[in-house]
Amino acid sequence: MSDYRDRWIECTDGEVRVRGYYFPWGTKRIPYASIHSVDRFTLTALRGKGRIWGSGDLKHWANLDPGRPRKSVGFVVNVGRRVIPVLTPDDPDAFEKILGEHVHLGPSD
Repeated sequence: MSDYRDRWIECTDGEVRVRGYYFPWGTKRIPYASIHSVDRFTLTALRGKGRIWGSGDLKHWANLDPGRPRKSVGFVVNVGRRVIPVLTPDDPDAFEKILGEHVHLGPSD
């Protein structure tokens, strides 16, 4: 059962599933227990708005999302690893609400 779902991101009872994360279409599974923090940010031309998929700095990784240039909000999900997932849900408020029910939300370190 899903608490939140759009074309690329799904929040289930135990994890966030991110479709299109790995090449060519692999799904990344992020258990809520592995999320250290989540940082909501405004997408801009210099902060990911033009990136459809991948990384510009080899630290942050954005899943495939052809609609990202039309979005205004993204989330940096700190899972305690070198590469940090960057997610852009279709409904950022609903996504953030569901995450808040499963993990403590706060800025990334």
